Amino acid sequence: MSSGLFCAAALAAPGDSFSIQGFGTLGAVRTTTDQVEFVRDLSQARGATDKWTGKTDSALGLQANWQVNPQWQAVAQVLSRYRFDRTFHPEMAWAFVKFEPSPNLSLRAGRLGTEFFMLADSRWVGYSFLTVRPPGDYFWHLPFYSIHGADASLAVSLGEGVVRGKVFYGQSRGHIPLADEQWDIRRSPMLGGYLEYQLGGLQLRGSYANIRFRNDLPLAPVLAREKNIVLPAAAAEYLKTRDTRTHYYSLGLVYDKGPFQAQLMLNHIDQGTRALSDSNAGYLLLGYRIGKVTPFVGYSRVLSRKYAKPELGDPLSNDVAAYVIEDSHSDQKTIFAGARWDVARNVALKAQWDGIRGDSSSLFPYRKDDRSRWDGRMDVFSLSLDFVF
Repeated sequence: MSSGLFCAAALAAPGDSFSIQGFGTLGAVRTTTDQVEFVRDLSQARGATDKWTGKTDSALGLQANWQVNPQWQAVAQVLSRYRFDRTFHPEMAWAFVKFEPSPNLSLRAGRLGTEFFMLADSRWVGYSFLTVRPPGDYFWHLPFYSIHGADASLAVSLGEGVVRGKVFYGQSRGHIPLADEQWDIRRSPMLGGYLEYQLGGLQLRGSYANIRFRNDLPLAPVLAREKNIVLPAAAAEYLKTRDTRTHYYSLGLVYDKGPFQAQLMLNHIDQGTRALSDSNAGYLLLGYRIGKVTPFVGYSRVLSRKYAKPELGDPLSNDVAAYVIEDSHSDQKTIFAGARWDVARNVALKAQWDGIRGDSSSLFPYRKDDRSRWDGRMDVFSLSLDFVF
């Protein structure tokens, strides 16, 4: 099920000038290990272990839409989810005005959802996804949910299909937790865009985006607290993120027609800093509707580059830099399977199993990793109740 279905439901009904709708997920998840904590993505400070928790996937959102006239529209969305600060404090996820001078041209400005990868702008609308959550191996590396900025999109007919293009520019919002500290990514400039072709139930999209980080990782306080060591100046310079630029490339294909659904996604992330590893990831998802139930199965893979041990002039600098770099390494594959039951109008129940099989060096993006015991393998069991209203 594509995100467009929710967007259509969430906006004003025909003839209405103002409407309020919402969405939510009640989720529960547990794993088979306490050696690491499983998170939905990098924006979460803590994660799931071998005890059931409702924090990882549960969310509640409200969206208001005001159709001022046929050309002008205002949209605001408030979202409550488990955040970087270990709370469910509500935040203004979207707040923008939209101007459509013609049916095929759209201009927006304000607080906008990010679209680095296909389907990324609706990651917390569980009802819009076939699975309990977007596949982590692919989406983990993307903690950016909104920007302050503007975008422009244009759609033109091409044969029996439609070509859409969008460009955006803005500044990032939010924080990324790192142990008990937070990496401030606010006001980091972002730009990007995508080109998409749609023909019936088929969508094909190529995307590109980049971000230039404004601040360094808070490595010094983390290492002081976690390892009781002072960050050497040579290591700090080697691992800097301030004024470095990371590039995101992706290709996505979605097919949803009749009872059959399929998604194929690929991405490459080129980090501009040595503190974070370049990575390649992808997933394939297949589903088939049988009445109100849609069984699904999928496979995902992520592999990041392993850097050689730094040589910075003294052993401590080398060891500290290597320790930090290891923390961003991923090398794992996941087989996942489950079913979605559309139990009532706008309500879906889901159950899912993820079998994660990785190398013991695959630590990213798990929390509270015990490197001495972690073997890279765990199973994740998830249940969710998704709804829109």
